[in-house]
Amino acid sequence: MAISYAYLPIFTLIAAGFLGLMIGIPRVLGPYNPYGEKLETYECGELPFDDALINFNIRYYIFALTFFVFDMEAIFLYPWAVVFQGLGIFGLIEMFVFLAILGIGLLYAYKKQVLHWY
Repeated sequence: MAISYAYLPIFTLIAAGFLGLMIGIPRVLGPYNPYGEKLETYECGELPFDDALINFNIRYYIFALTFFVFDMEAIFLYPWAVVFQGLGIFGLIEMFVFLAILGIGLLYAYKKQVLHWY
């Protein structure tokens, strides 16, 4: 039993060595020529024209969280569908409870007008 745990530090050392090698080789062999234009902030080919720390409307964040919740639904629904026959009626009822909770969340978001873009 204890011998199986001996592989963990060995694997960790090998992974850390590989990581150090992958970071170290370009630093040693690659050219290093920093200059002003190269060190400027760069985003999608456009020069920055304003401060990046601006306030966004809270609706964007809430809409993104609502999307995230239903993305998680899809992630949980697929494995459930794969093993559905092995779960039986209990698995079916449990999934209906899960979908009901998400449906209540969607209804709440709709009532709070999170999904309206005006």
